[in-house]
Amino acid sequence: MTEAPVAGVDAALQHTARLMQSRPDLAERQARQILEALPNEPRARMFLGAALRRQGDASGAAEVLEPLAREQPRSSQTHMEFGLAQAALGNVEESLAALRHAVGINKDLPDAWRAIADQLFIKGDTEAADAAYAQYLRAGVQDPALRSAAEALADDRLAVAEHLLRDRLRSHPSDVAAMRMLAETGTRLGRYADAEALLETCLELAPSFDGARYNLAIVLYRQQKGGPAIPHLERLLAADPNETAYRNLLAACLGLVGEYQQAAALYDRLVAEHPRQPKLWLSYGHTLRTLGRRDDAVSAYSRCIELAPNMGEAFWSLANLKTVPFSAEDEEAMRGLLARPDLSDEDRLHVEFALGKAMEDLGEFAVSFEHYAAGARLRAAELRYDADQTTQRMQAARSLFTAPFFADRTGSGAPSPAPIFIVGLPRSGSTLLEQILASHSAVEGTMELPDIAAIARELTPPGRKDQGVAYPEVLASLEAESLAALGEDYLSRTAIQRKLGRPHFIDKMPNNFNHIGLIQLILPNARIIDARRHPMAACFSSFKQHFARGQQFSYDLTDVGRYYADYVTIMDHFDEVLPGRIHRVIYEDLVEDMETQVHRLLDYCGLPFESACLQFHENERAVRTASSEQVRRPIYREGLEHWRNFDPWLGPLKDALGPTLECWRGRQFTQ
Repeated sequence: MTEAPVAGVDAALQHTARLMQSRPDLAERQARQILEALPNEPRARMFLGAALRRQGDASGAAEVLEPLAREQPRSSQTHMEFGLAQAALGNVEESLAALRHAVGINKDLPDAWRAIADQLFIKGDTEAADAAYAQYLRAGVQDPALRSAAEALADDRLAVAEHLLRDRLRSHPSDVAAMRMLAETGTRLGRYADAEALLETCLELAPSFDGARYNLAIVLYRQQKGGPAIPHLERLLAADPNETAYRNLLAACLGLVGEYQQAAALYDRLVAEHPRQPKLWLSYGHTLRTLGRRDDAVSAYSRCIELAPNMGEAFWSLANLKTVPFSAEDEEAMRGLLARPDLSDEDRLHVEFALGKAMEDLGEFAVSFEHYAAGARLRAAELRYDADQTTQRMQAARSLFTAPFFADRTGSGAPSPAPIFIVGLPRSGSTLLEQILASHSAVEGTMELPDIAAIARELTPPGRKDQGVAYPEVLASLEAESLAALGEDYLSRTAIQRKLGRPHFIDKMPNNFNHIGLIQLILPNARIIDARRHPMAACFSSFKQHFARGQQFSYDLTDVGRYYADYVTIMDHFDEVLPGRIHRVIYEDLVEDMETQVHRLLDYCGLPFESACLQFHENERAVRTASSEQVRRPIYREGLEHWRNFDPWLGPLKDALGPTLECWRGRQFTQ
């Protein structure tokens, strides 16, 4: 028999605890020695399980800890360790149950709260994860001066927390714990730029502060800044390569910068480790779809539905493939979900859109429209779009961007001719144009890049809004040097999207038509292509399309009609003050006479004709839009008049469009 610890059980247990962080292998040996002498000693069993988990043996840890947790229902430490072992095994629900049991006994367990936040993040419940993370910050605060702020943050009293933390930083400007908590407060309030600045400062003062680094990666991701987030996540993973939350966030960030193969490989491992997590399967499906692996995407979405039958987004993701019909069983399942009073609005609106698509495919257009309209009403109520505000913004742009305004700034901006912007309304053929151009040897397709809109937002910081200086008026005060710097900034931000080293790249964010004045000032040699489609077709197609983000105007027929009319008006204005600057492609003309339109398009871009542009559907590049499946097929005419099936219900759209219905091609379009 191995000799029992000579200094007594308590001393031996204390020694085991000290070994746990730096030498879990020795902690395991010490725990086993204690158990040889005292086979049922509960603290030694708990330490043994913890040591096994820290060495990567999560199964062995769970085997030790599960019976101990049953025997000790009031031991918070045991239930926390059991929850951590279940998390390492990929058993999210079991992990959450054990961890919540632990914090129910003792709410001051920062490791348990952090693990709860991580597991909720894996589930895709970011709101609950944020709340758990606030509890993690509270539980970890030892400084009495920060305790009140931490309690306020955990209780969602964000104004109180912000006030206390700003007071703390005025007297202690290098307090990195206070900075991190204030950044978390800003994140909860949606003030991501402020949170980003605080966390950058925090890491300058404390580069090894991994908690702040992870917070920064999250804040960057939420701002669509995948490129800057990736190095932080790689550094975190170098120290903890198996941390699921880090890998999940890294996969999402890789998708933002177009590294879809790497993202798919990460998701492939994550779903293997966590096969019962529907949100992971959903994200995996999105990535597979982007890569053109349609059958694999369908399997991933279907697996998601098996695991979470009420997850509306998975049904909509299948519908959004546009080429996969629903079965009668799928339709019955969706109707059953809509009959449930406890179905969340988020799941309900996705199911409404999905069932609308299913009924449309069956030719049941009246029923289809009812479902589309029901889903749109739910989203519109959440977004509260203001059409008057959009009209006023367009009027402000027309007042500022005159021919003399641009003439006075001739020669300003970055000279690069690399960017090709495709603008317009969604569902107007922009993805098709991108696919055609990206099939040319001199052009690289990317995706809908957020960078122009981000630059526009950054031009009017919150403090300047109070002084009455807003975008786009702020552009009038910028000198040539500043305009050139903004152009170079755009090129720098988008460099991560350019993988092929081709002379030109495409930014197909449709909403950039709102920023043509900015583009002209900072990138005067960029090409701008206006993808335009018949207003009834474009507007109704947008109305029945649930977008992952943005396009807030599209969920009401009157709003989308007004938006289209405003769009035509501002584009007419730029045709007048910048004649010949913008090349317009009418979708219907492209479908009717593709070769002529492609020649015109390439001529405008200064590119020689290449026959591959006519064979765009053979291009195997990743496509990350709702039209991804359509552009992998030859061009077809069937959809041109499809909106007429819904004509009886589109009166509000026609009224909102008004005269635009007759002059939608634009003043200077003569082809």
